[in-house]
Amino acid sequence: AVLLVGIIASQGFGMETIYTSVMIGGLLVTVLGVSGLLKHVRRFFTSNVIAVVLLLIAFTIAPTIQKLMIDSQSGISPLYNLTFAVGLVFAMLLSYRLLKGIWQATLIIWAAIAGSLFYLLLFPDSVIQGLYVDATWFSGFFRQMNLAFSIQPGVLVSFLFCYIALSINDLSSIQAVNEMLQTPDMDRRITRGISITGLSNIASGLLGVIGSVNYTVGPGVIAATRCASRFTLVPTVVILLLLAFLPAATGFIGSVPSVVIGAILAYVMVTQVSAGLMVAFQGNTGFRFEDGLVIGASILLGTLVAFLPGGVVGGLPPFLRPILGNGFVVGVASALVLPVSKAHIGQRFCGWGCQCFGSGTAIGRPR
Repeated sequence: AVLLVGIIASQGFGMETIYTSVMIGGLLVTVLGVSGLLKHVRRFFTSNVIAVVLLLIAFTIAPTIQKLMIDSQSGISPLYNLTFAVGLVFAMLLSYRLLKGIWQATLIIWAAIAGSLFYLLLFPDSVIQGLYVDATWFSGFFRQMNLAFSIQPGVLVSFLFCYIALSINDLSSIQAVNEMLQTPDMDRRITRGISITGLSNIASGLLGVIGSVNYTVGPGVIAATRCASRFTLVPTVVILLLLAFLPAATGFIGSVPSVVIGAILAYVMVTQVSAGLMVAFQGNTGFRFEDGLVIGASILLGTLVAFLPGGVVGGLPPFLRPILGNGFVVGVASALVLPVSKAHIGQRFCGWGCQCFGSGTAIGRPR
């Protein structure tokens, strides 16, 4: 989403200028990853910040989930679509509780298949937007490559801001997974992960596609499937590589109704919220009143920015739009800045907070 904001803000400058900036931004991220500079920032990602990262992903993606669930372009009443989506979410939550083993781990796949069939049976007149009828069966790899390089200072500065935000996003995602799994080699994972992100963005700029970033809903997928093995990515990568050359197959997968996709995404975000709350309450010092202030303020700011109208975001200066127009970046930045004044906040609200929670007593920790 961060890179998409930069591309949308630079549409009037030509594709060569945009993808040249993507390549340079990828080079910047690669240097930050290889040099190991970002791993020194890891100490600032406390349990509160990690909790904010996990919770913000769910809250800031809420506008997208809302649009998918309503799907005003399907030709079906938004009320019917929303009712179906909410029902599917509750059915998935109930199934997660009842199913075990492989059935529980693959619940998302079965929900996509069953949800699509039921939706099409209930609403046969719905318009499916993702079905590419005219798509070819095979497509070459080197079509529409960007071999004409062009640098425009304003666009480049805008994308550098985007990639700074992307680096924070990337670091937050990797650190969130590290915190969930309690891995021993956290620094190496951060270095490798950010370096690969940078290299993939250099390749993306050359191939003329939007750059990649570590999947921010990864912790939610891990929590939903209860599987964190990296070896599961191998068959996934092979399948994605095959699909990349088969536009018709990609279009068929894209024909899953938006309402079903929104419901599945909502289910994944529910598990992500659960993971975020677990991290928040499992801190070494327990959960204190001022911790709630930091987490609450960060989530509120990020959510407010996520729901800003497009006209308000469009009115921001182009070089600040990727930062101030992204609720995830605003929320994470707030979570990093607010602990600096944490002691002052605690003293300011001590009179009220101590009455609520008891002097110096942490929630969720025995006295």
